[in-house]
Amino acid sequence: MTGTGEYAGEFVRLEVADGVATLRLDRPKMNAISFQVQAELQAAAAEATASPEIRAVVVYGGERLLAAGNDVKEMAALSYPEMIERSAGVQAAITAIAQIPKPTVAAVTGYALGGGCELTLAADLRFASPRAVFGQPEVLLGIIPGAGGTQRLARLVGPSRAKDIILTGRFVDAEEALAIGLADRVVEDPYAEALAWAQQFTKGAPYALRAAKEAVDRGLATDLATGLEIERQQFAAVFATEDARTGMRSFVENGPGKATFEGR
Repeated sequence: MTGTGEYAGEFVRLEVADGVATLRLDRPKMNAISFQVQAELQAAAAEATASPEIRAVVVYGGERLLAAGNDVKEMAALSYPEMIERSAGVQAAITAIAQIPKPTVAAVTGYALGGGCELTLAADLRFASPRAVFGQPEVLLGIIPGAGGTQRLARLVGPSRAKDIILTGRFVDAEEALAIGLADRVVEDPYAEALAWAQQFTKGAPYALRAAKEAVDRGLATDLATGLEIERQQFAAVFATEDARTGMRSFVENGPGKATFEGR
């Protein structure tokens, strides 16, 4: 990894402009998530994490769709022992996106199915077009979601709604996705909206943003008392940053929202 924000795989690349990285899937014609794409997602996530030039990330699959799912032809050829060896990597690719310690948003223009839906679940927010379609249709193939769908979807929309979506394999349109919390906004141009949302963090305090995201994510994985302890530790830790001193001094002297953070 270069730490400069530069990454270009065959099917996944980072495009950085003004502090915001677009993590772009581009595997014609349906952005099927193959094992190679999974490896490239991990590499792109590592670069987005390492680069101080990147303050926020937009996950995007182009004007037509995010991703129509994992590469079924590739998976169909595997035996049980072979999938045992591969399954950790299937999850690791999506987990790498979830663990980017910066604000992330998925821009969903069309289909986000199977592994594509799981990829959106790894982002902090999901902005969808009115034509977006979400789903975890794996049961219709005789398998189940394997890259976090059973876990992240249940945590996002609740277990009963997640079971309905996963057990039936049905599609969820943008209107329903918004109603149940699977989508956060429905707009005509989700990519432009996602870029605008991400842009606000280029002037933010990166260590505070990182601490806040980690406190939420780690806290959700445990009980309330442990979550509160995670929050307490993260709260105290940001007082070691120059940005905390800058931000609080600016608030006292000039009021809220006027601090200039240096990322230190």
